Amino acid sequence: MRIASFNVENLFSRARALNLETWKDGKETLAEYSRLNTLLQEAAYTEAIKKEILAAIERLGLNKGDESDFVILRQNRGHLLTRRKTGPPEVLAEGRDSWVGWLELKTEAVDEVATQMTAKVIKDVNADILGVIEADDRIGLVRFNDQLLKPLSATYGSIMLIDGNDDRGIDVGLLTKPGCPIESVASHVDDMENGRRIFSRDCPEFTLRVNETTRLLVLVNHLKSKGYGPKSESDARRKAQARRVKEIYDLRRSQGIAMIAIVGDFNDTPDSDPLKPLLSGGSDLRDISEHPDFQSDGRPGTFGNGAKSNKIDYILLSPALFGRVTGGSVWRKGVWGGKNGTLFPHYDEMKNPAHAASDHAAILADINL
Repeated sequence: MRIASFNVENLFSRARALNLETWKDGKETLAEYSRLNTLLQEAAYTEAIKKEILAAIERLGLNKGDESDFVILRQNRGHLLTRRKTGPPEVLAEGRDSWVGWLELKTEAVDEVATQMTAKVIKDVNADILGVIEADDRIGLVRFNDQLLKPLSATYGSIMLIDGNDDRGIDVGLLTKPGCPIESVASHVDDMENGRRIFSRDCPEFTLRVNETTRLLVLVNHLKSKGYGPKSESDARRKAQARRVKEIYDLRRSQGIAMIAIVGDFNDTPDSDPLKPLLSGGSDLRDISEHPDFQSDGRPGTFGNGAKSNKIDYILLSPALFGRVTGGSVWRKGVWGGKNGTLFPHYDEMKNPAHAASDHAAILADINL
């Protein structure tokens, strides 16, 4: 049986700021969007906060109206701000409770070739259990399964995704072949620490029936990225998420569940402090890439060009599963490697970076179940 994790960022649509030619092109917009959303949640808008809000409004192109190239400001009841015919806007709201509205990212269709390449990666990886990262919603996954995977004879039987906490609408989910249906799902979308939701998306637990006597538990994760906010805050939140994932894992092990896989994009390297709860400090979880039967292509990373500093996607296995591993690898053919795409083989249909299925390679593990 094959377990895989893949960042499916190019399905039918994605945030326009994420849909530019390179990540760098949209990074500043996404960082500003995240910063303003955080400011808008403050209970009271002090003069200093109002000043920051107005600066973010200007940088996002919202000085003249509620819609710019990349974002929309929804003011449903009451008003965050007012705009004059001359001069800058003025913040009217005194805090989060004095108006109803939000900021949202504009979306648009992704490159058609990129979507086709995403389907091709999934077909070629041929996982029985596929954790998907950065998926929009369950309906989108179902349509993708019916319209692109089915013609490739790569159809999945069970498809599940629960909306998470990311206000960009990127979530985590699971697709399984008919031989291992999803029996139950437990969400941790509302797990709290210090009055704040722990997970940037969710940490769903999927219980799968492998056969009449065997059950498998899969946790899918997309931990806090390094892209928004101060590094210290991002690292602290990612560590809190890793710690909570480990608590869930330990609880299930104490309840007698032996076969557990934790998969996804952890947004950090194995030697990082934020991932210590999962990868050191007495943890018995094992990284598939550490198995002697894992076939390395000489590139330890899973993101971008595959450098060591870009090893951020994982399949972690409990001892019972790690002992049954028969192989594993990283599938890079959907990634554009280097400026000219020549660092490693990619699909012939990929003529430029916009055609890539993802910036992330798929990682997979073969297990005898």
